[in-house]
Amino acid sequence: MDGKKQQQTVAINRGLFLVRYAAAEDESRPPKIEVSPDTDSNNDLTFLLHPDHDSAVLWQPDSCLAVRAVAPGKIRVQVVPAQEGGSVAATVRIEPLNQGTAVPSSGQTTNRSDAWYDVGNFRVLGHLNGIGDVSVNANEWLGGPSEPLRIEGISIDWPGKPADLNIHYAVKTAKPQTVSGQKVDLGSFAGTRGKAMPLVGLVLELSGPAASNFQISVETIFLGSPVTRITGRRVVASGPTGREPLVGLRIGLETGADAVQPKAKTSVTKSERSAGRVRVFRSRQNQREPAIV
Repeated sequence: MDGKKQQQTVAINRGLFLVRYAAAEDESRPPKIEVSPDTDSNNDLTFLLHPDHDSAVLWQPDSCLAVRAVAPGKIRVQVVPAQEGGSVAATVRIEPLNQGTAVPSSGQTTNRSDAWYDVGNFRVLGHLNGIGDVSVNANEWLGGPSEPLRIEGISIDWPGKPADLNIHYAVKTAKPQTVSGQKVDLGSFAGTRGKAMPLVGLVLELSGPAASNFQISVETIFLGSPVTRITGRRVVASGPTGREPLVGLRIGLETGADAVQPKAKTSVTKSERSAGRVRVFRSRQNQREPAIV
């Protein structure tokens, strides 16, 4: 994509993050990446820069800077072409950094927040336009970058869920339906089947005593928009106008002791470089080699 600046705002939690310029479509004259705190996050975010630089700007792929957040906040990622009419197609990854979790010494009682949870049977079912019901594991795409398909409804199931954890979810349909906005429990279907009625938004929420030990990780693609990743105990997702159909969805769970993540991605595919828009990821771990079309 050639033209004007591209900008995206990304929510981050408290912690330390690496903002990495992963790839650019025009490698000879790559656009620059300008990173700044959202207006409401000025006092909570600090940028850690190389001593030879005084502004949060990444000039070419394989460059990076760090962000320290003392509270949840938002950062703005803006892609600026190197010249008038130049390319603004770039991939930026926002990767959490941590120092791990201390292992209790012998005789100490393990806190519940450090417990291990079995998410091996966490499943997400989606009803895809023209295909029907498709079931995937945690951190696997329904639709997605390589084969975007309109998602008309979802159901989440987790037989191994702790008894003191509740997971609720709701969807918004493109046109008014009785199911739109209704909160349902695990195992229930939210949305429609066979009505050619895509989803345009969704909400997932954790509650109960064990909720503090978990975070939901959601990656979404709404038609015409880049991949967006959101994490938290309550996640709300929709396109820029709230009317764009959902064509890609990936849901996972992260725990206090062990983040449940897809396999690490070690390279950026050619199709990613030709995506034609800025792509911002909250983590570089991906199970597949996606490509936005």
